[in-house]
Amino acid sequence: QFNDINNLLENVNDIKGKDKDKFIENKDLLLQCKTMVTILRDAPLQINLSYLDKKEPDYDKLIELYEFLELNSLLKEIRKEKKDDYVSFDYKVIDNPIDIKSILLPNSSLIFETFDYNYHKSDVLAIGLRNKLGTFIIKKELLEESIDFKMYLNDSDNQKSIYDYKKSYVLCKKHNLNLSGIDFDMLLAAYVINPSFTKNEFKNVAAAFEYYDVSYDEEIYSKGVKKTMPEENILFSHISKKVNCLYLIKNKIKEIVSSNGQDDLLYNIEIPLARVLGDMEFEGITVDRNELNIQREELSKGISEYENKIYELAGEKFNIQSPKQLGVILFEKLNFPYSKKTKTGYSTDQATLESLRNYSPIIDDILSYRRLTKLYQTYIEGLEKEITSENKVHTIFEQALTETGRLSSIEPNLQNIPVRTEEGKLIRKMFIPNEKDDYLFSADYSQIELRVLADLANVKGLIDSFNNDEDIHTRTAKEIFQVEEVTPELRRQAKAVNFGIIYGLSAYGLAQDIGIGNKEAQNFINKYYELYPEIKEYMDNTIKFCQDNGYVLTKFNRKRVIPDINSKNYMLREFAKRTAMNAPIQGSAADIIKIAMVKVDKEFKERKLKSKMLLTVHDELIFEVKPDELETVKKLVTDVMDQAVKLKVKLKVSNDIGKNWFEI
Repeated sequence: QFNDINNLLENVNDIKGKDKDKFIENKDLLLQCKTMVTILRDAPLQINLSYLDKKEPDYDKLIELYEFLELNSLLKEIRKEKKDDYVSFDYKVIDNPIDIKSILLPNSSLIFETFDYNYHKSDVLAIGLRNKLGTFIIKKELLEESIDFKMYLNDSDNQKSIYDYKKSYVLCKKHNLNLSGIDFDMLLAAYVINPSFTKNEFKNVAAAFEYYDVSYDEEIYSKGVKKTMPEENILFSHISKKVNCLYLIKNKIKEIVSSNGQDDLLYNIEIPLARVLGDMEFEGITVDRNELNIQREELSKGISEYENKIYELAGEKFNIQSPKQLGVILFEKLNFPYSKKTKTGYSTDQATLESLRNYSPIIDDILSYRRLTKLYQTYIEGLEKEITSENKVHTIFEQALTETGRLSSIEPNLQNIPVRTEEGKLIRKMFIPNEKDDYLFSADYSQIELRVLADLANVKGLIDSFNNDEDIHTRTAKEIFQVEEVTPELRRQAKAVNFGIIYGLSAYGLAQDIGIGNKEAQNFINKYYELYPEIKEYMDNTIKFCQDNGYVLTKFNRKRVIPDINSKNYMLREFAKRTAMNAPIQGSAADIIKIAMVKVDKEFKERKLKSKMLLTVHDELIFEVKPDELETVKKLVTDVMDQAVKLKVKLKVSNDIGKNWFEI
């Protein structure tokens, strides 16, 4: 109507109603805003246009800057422009058995390179070797053709350093070789120094120790559908740079490990464990295909039944797995109230559906449909893709991934099979011993994190209870609720408090867990700390240590760096405090089961038992056991786990035997 601000202000009396008053009141602000957004076309510039011409960057300085700032994606892009870097490294190729003997010296470094991350499905491309004689590429054929190389790899007295011992050990086992004499693993050493160093790949680990002359694997192979084998000279140069890095910085890393007091953690726990895990992965666990097909039919039938119920209650057919279509049905057709709306439509996440349960039975049907569909996709379709010709699956235990020190499992993940639903539990029926007469045996630490807390905080009440085999949750319930007879509900609440304290649970979190008010939950926590004052003191001291040092330690000197402990952001700081309280407990529990695994494996080998350790699931170990070794294994495993470490409280192990994982 007025074309511009000045004209509007000159004719402000032509505007009717409240708008007129607003324009008059804000006249100065309007003019100020106009000045701010007006481009000055007569500014006194000190440069001319030629100064703005695009110029080639100084790539060396740019790479240095990107590496310093850890701008890894930009670094990958810039390195693609500099292909010459890939082939600029000197190395010698060893491709016949005659030449290899002279280079097989003690204190060499080795890199076993594969095309894919999953080394169960990918063979060695070549082996990099570096020692005082220089850098060498050993062709993979020599794993089979050279007796000297085989003897060298098998020689436990001939010390070698490596990157990712477990991977290399499994690759050697594929060629009937026993990779021994490993006195240093760069990946595991970096992990014990700081778990955040090992989240990505070799180059990132190297960069954590200020070594940059290596390329990303992605630069060499590309990724996704574009992933291809590079030219041989590029591949060999890449491997050479890796093994050169390992050789040059291992002493620097070893010094850091020693100065941190982590020698025992690295050399007596993590490196020996790599062999144990390698044997477990290589062995794999057998899958009963008949049971898999039975469950395929049962799950398909259940999914179909819920589908039909949902269509009937919705009054039409639609794609239940489409959040957009489901949102339209629930919030437009059925008129359920909605709290969240995203750019693509209504939110239909788990929490949203849970809040609508009382409105219609369709919600329970949708939740059940989702649960069964996820089981079908993950453990029928997903698992089937991983089964080998011998009817086994070979998981990868990630040894250098979690911040806590716990082991995780991928491709497939065998540590995350649901236990709270009947259909989820039944998935375990598919996992069986390899031979019909054998058994599966499980040994599980009982309440290990609470026992670790009792030890770390020197909690007299908990120590006495555990050592006298009392029910710790019943004792806590009696003290907190001041009752003699403890009902199942009171025990459940006491259990929530016991475990909530370990995880630094707030009053709000506890209230949500056990369905009480925040004030009542805070009273429970206060009473708990009165009952066990050593825990409050320990938690406060742990937080103070973390605030002063930026990290916490487990009983075995595993470090958890917590950068947000002094953050100005309240939410980040509080979360960091909870992490600081929990990390030494959970990390110490993880260390204990690792120590137990190494000791159990040693006993099995010394006694020449045919039974085998197959899986670790958090605080539980699963074995495949020969019938005539059943009693021996049961006693041996229980005794070793009970006595794995010396704490102020005794460790307790429960065990079970069955013909499949479900039975145990």
